[in-house]
Amino acid sequence: MTKNTYQKILFVVLLLASLFAINYWVKSPPSPVEQEKNSYIAESASKPANSEPSNTLPSNTKPANAKPKPVINKSSQPPAKDISLNSLDELIELFNSLNYNTESWAAGVREVPRLTFESVSEKWQQTSNEIPVQLKKMVFFRLMAPLILISNENITIERETVKEASLHDEQLITIARKYRVISDPIEAITEDQRQQLLKRVDIMPPSLVLAQAAEESGWATSRFTLEGNAFFGQWDFSGNGMIPKQQRKELGNYGLARFDTPQASVEGYMLNINTNAAYLKLRELRRDLRANNQPITGLELANTLDKYSERGQAYIDGIQQMIRFNKLEQVDEAYLSESAPLHLITANQ
Repeated sequence: MTKNTYQKILFVVLLLASLFAINYWVKSPPSPVEQEKNSYIAESASKPANSEPSNTLPSNTKPANAKPKPVINKSSQPPAKDISLNSLDELIELFNSLNYNTESWAAGVREVPRLTFESVSEKWQQTSNEIPVQLKKMVFFRLMAPLILISNENITIERETVKEASLHDEQLITIARKYRVISDPIEAITEDQRQQLLKRVDIMPPSLVLAQAAEESGWATSRFTLEGNAFFGQWDFSGNGMIPKQQRKELGNYGLARFDTPQASVEGYMLNINTNAAYLKLRELRRDLRANNQPITGLELANTLDKYSERGQAYIDGIQQMIRFNKLEQVDEAYLSESAPLHLITANQ
């Protein structure tokens, strides 16, 4: 081997080593957030939804045109890691450490981390009037969107079972009872009942759920949200609900449904939409959109919610205005991160 050849080989080896070192440095993950933090969510109930432009939901790492794959088997997913928080500033720091911020959203990224939280802090009602409306909107949307996507993911898993399982499958029969297609235990459902299930076991557009959560919870400042994680104003006739100051006598003895967690509130809302006869028009429109390969959007489905509120068309107009003004239709493109889930709690919990 000549000296000249040896020098060329040495140069190539050194070049490859340098490239490897640079690649490793660039791809190294950021250090974890080690300080304890406290979770806040919200928007001021006293300010209208269109009082200021909102920087809606930010996100994280995959390109905007990446197509998320539904998670069908979650058994290998690790349990959620508790993250203790002390302040709103530390919550924002956590968002930034996850690239879950305005900059990444503006860049077209639509990935959302798997965040859940314990409850709305009692301190929030006081804080809600002290921070900018724009910031409060962003925090509300960032905390609620993961709950919605997780609920949709669970529904997607159920939907796969409905499509694929044998009519005698015990899990399919359990889903049929959950979605009120059947009421009593049976050995098998019929093919017609499977089709009924496919109309009910389906996702909700995040844009619509976000807008309704903001409207019904007063941006997470209502008494019912603080006392019972009630984000959607669902009624409870069991006698265990939270009693409003003024009841509508024609409805009888009712209260507002309470939930153990905000995640349970989102899941309860989706089950209500997917089973209650009042929302049959929504389910049929969603089925038709899917059959025609049309996008299932919040603006479209909102047109069917005339029975969600006694305000009727005015309620629909308000929800659609909130979606448009806050550009929430972009959240319909969002998908969950494959990273491990994080559960946000206050430092004293």
